[in-house]
Amino acid sequence: MPGFEVLGDEEKKEIMDVLSRGVLFRYEFDKERQGVYKVETFEREFAKYCGVNHALAVSSGTAALRVALAALGIGPGDEVITQGFTFVATWEAVLDSGAIPAFAEIDDTLCMDPEDLESRITPRTRAIIPVHMCGAQARVGEITEIAKRHNLHVIEDTAQSCGGRLNGKALGSFGDMGTFSFDSVKTITTGEGGMVITDREDLYIKASEYHDHGHDHDPTVGRGLEKRNFLGFNYRMMELQGALGLAQLRKLDDIILKRQRENKQRIKEALSRYEEITFRNVPDPEGDTATFLIFFLPTGEKARDFNQALVSEGANTVYWYDTPWHYYGKWEHLLQGKTLINSGYPFKDDRGATRGDYSNLVMPKTDEIMSRALTIPISIHMDEEIPVILKAVEKASRVL
Repeated sequence: MPGFEVLGDEEKKEIMDVLSRGVLFRYEFDKERQGVYKVETFEREFAKYCGVNHALAVSSGTAALRVALAALGIGPGDEVITQGFTFVATWEAVLDSGAIPAFAEIDDTLCMDPEDLESRITPRTRAIIPVHMCGAQARVGEITEIAKRHNLHVIEDTAQSCGGRLNGKALGSFGDMGTFSFDSVKTITTGEGGMVITDREDLYIKASEYHDHGHDHDPTVGRGLEKRNFLGFNYRMMELQGALGLAQLRKLDDIILKRQRENKQRIKEALSRYEEITFRNVPDPEGDTATFLIFFLPTGEKARDFNQALVSEGANTVYWYDTPWHYYGKWEHLLQGKTLINSGYPFKDDRGATRGDYSNLVMPKTDEIMSRALTIPISIHMDEEIPVILKAVEKASRVL
C-alpha cells in the first residue's frame, strides 16, 4: 500500500530541484525559483489524472476534509452523514467545523450503505461524506443520486483509495468535492499532505483562499497586499512535498497499482479454495487499487480463530473490529464525548446543552459485517511475504 516502497531517484531529483533554488514556500520568491512551482505543478497533474478542473494541495488528508467543509459553508447547526467504519479524521473534521456528524451503516462493500443512508437524513442534514475505504469503491453513484434528491452536498473521502476508479471515472470526482491523503502509509506519499479536487471553480476559489489565511491570491499585487473575502487558516503544502508528490503520482498506475493488483490476486486465489470464505463486494474490480484484500468468515467467532491462526504463522492481518481508530465501537473519545475544551464543546454548547450524544450509538449491520471481516494489507514488494501468507492460510484453514 505505501508509496514509500518506491521512493527512489525520481523523488531525489525532484527534491534536489527544489533545494537548489532554496525556495520551500509554495508562493512568492518568483525570481529565486526561476519558474519552478512544484506544488502548483502537482496540483495541475493531479487534476488531470482525476479528470477534474481543479486540485488544491493541502497539508494533510484531514486538512483536505476541513477545507472542503469550509468551502461548502458547513458549520454550526448542520449535520453531516458519514459511516461507522472510517478513520477518525472523517468525523473529527466535521466536529471541528462546528457541525455534528451522523452515522450510516456500511454494507458488504465496507463503505456506506445507500439504502440505510436515506433513513439518516434529517432537516438539518447538509452534506454526506462517503468514504472509499481500504482501496475500493463505495456505491457512490447511488449516494450522489440520493444527495441530489435531497439537495445535499457530497464530499468523497478518498484518503485510502487514491488511483481508484469506478467504471473508468476517478474516485473523488463524483461529488461536489473529493479529498485525498498522502501521509506515510498511503498509496502515494508526500510524508504528510493531502489534496482537494472539484469541478466547480467557485468551490476551488473558496478552498484556495480558506487554506491560506484568506489570501485572495490576486496576481496583480504582491503577497501580503491582497484583500480577504473571509477568514481562513493555514493548511498549505510546501514545495518539498509537492516535489515528492509529482514523482509519486507518475509511478502510481504503472508501478504501484499494477504490482498491488498482482500480489492481491495471488493471495485471493489461495483463499478462494475454501468454501467458507467469501470476499468483499468490490463494485468495479478493474478500478480497485488493491491496497487491501478483505474477506469474510461465516461468524465472528470463526473470524477471530482464523485471524489468530494466521498471525501465529507470521501473516500480517488486520481485524478492524478490534481497532480503536477505524471502527465506531472503539471510538471512546466520540462515544464518551471527550474533549480538551472546558465547556465540553463540540459535544456541548456554551450553555452546557448537548449538541451530540453518541453514548447509545448502535449500528447492528456494521457490527455484524465488521465482526466477520479479516484484512490482509497488500504492498508492492511482497516476494518474501506472500509465501509466508500462503502457508499461513493453509494452516489456518484447519479452524474452518
